[in-house]
Amino acid sequence: MSGKNGSIAAPFSAWERAVASRYLRAKRNQGGVALISIISFAGITLAVAALIIVMSVMNGFRAELLSRILGFNGHAYVTGSVLTSPQYELAAKHLRATPNVTQAIPMVEAQAMAIGQGQITGVIVRGVTPNDLRHIEIIAGNMKAGSLKTFGQGEYGGDELVVGQRLAEQLGVRVGDVISIISPSGDATAFGSTPRQKDYVVGGIFSVGMSEYDAAFVYMPLEQAQLFFGRDQAIDVIEVKLTDPDRAKEMKPALMKAAGPGAIVEDWTEKNSSFFEALQVERTAMRLILMVVVAVVALNIISGLVMLVKNKSRDIAILRTIGATRGAILRIFFMAGASIGALGTGAGLLLGILFCVFIQPIQRAVEFLTGAHVFNADVYFLSHLPAKVDPVEVAIIIAFSLGMSFFWSVLPAWWASRLDPVEALRFE
Repeated sequence: MSGKNGSIAAPFSAWERAVASRYLRAKRNQGGVALISIISFAGITLAVAALIIVMSVMNGFRAELLSRILGFNGHAYVTGSVLTSPQYELAAKHLRATPNVTQAIPMVEAQAMAIGQGQITGVIVRGVTPNDLRHIEIIAGNMKAGSLKTFGQGEYGGDELVVGQRLAEQLGVRVGDVISIISPSGDATAFGSTPRQKDYVVGGIFSVGMSEYDAAFVYMPLEQAQLFFGRDQAIDVIEVKLTDPDRAKEMKPALMKAAGPGAIVEDWTEKNSSFFEALQVERTAMRLILMVVVAVVALNIISGLVMLVKNKSRDIAILRTIGATRGAILRIFFMAGASIGALGTGAGLLLGILFCVFIQPIQRAVEFLTGAHVFNADVYFLSHLPAKVDPVEVAIIIAFSLGMSFFWSVLPAWWASRLDPVEALRFE
């Protein structure tokens, strides 16, 4: 359409935007499609918000699991012929001197049975030196009862243990109580091997926030573990922690060289590969499913625009006869549809971010109202519902939602631009 002084108005000019806005706000008796527009807006808002929330929760779940798994366990593991004394001590010393290594922990790890106040359960016993345990931040920084001050004091490391909080609850014990540890591989007798059993005192109780660890692990002084499990002067593994866990794979050659001949090094990605691959597959599948939902919801824009074009065919004909180009008509109806998608996407973004920010109060409110655990730690390993908003992930979601909205808006807008004004006015 011509502007002032006969010039051609620029694409997406003020009059095109004004007409598109007027069509969207028109009431039903004026040929508008306000109800369908509202439904489309609400659908896109909820779909985008759901996609952001679900992906953020899955990102948070992975990040929380990763931080706890890598905080509780090592980033690399050294085994092989270097695990006998004094070779393992020399290997641990060289590993600690390796760049990017923060800890090298000689460790005895064995399965056993624990007996508390009339309760019995299987446990995993880790034997470490008192100094190494005090430098495991996720343990030392999450003591719920007792302390590590007296851990390792006494003959052969003493008789004091540190146990997980959920394990202490299962056994019905507190700090100062006695628990019995039974090793299935005991002393050899004339009648065969007999289990070895000994009483220990609970010196401390920790909670790392991951039920799988809090319910299964017991820490014992290294010297005592070597004696109790019959390791003599040997250990089972040297657990290595790095400044950057993601570099574990590239650090393997340096770790093997530092540990010495006969050392075998395995990094955390190999040890937990199936678990993290399953998380990645689930995350990818969920993203695809929800993106399909967004695409389907955005289809409502076509319904609304088709009805709008049908209702406004007389207006289109008049605009064409007074000089509006096909491109102008296309842009008007494209803006009408695209604005629904853009506003819905923006509202969904705001709703999704707010939900993720206040996810823990929302979780507590839902649990209070329903009386049920929304995120049971026994099932999901974590004690709370995590959420981590990834800016890149959010940007992809926003781009996809806008892309779908724009794509579905183009089709009816193109149809509107092809209407013949003569045919549209014939029966008016």
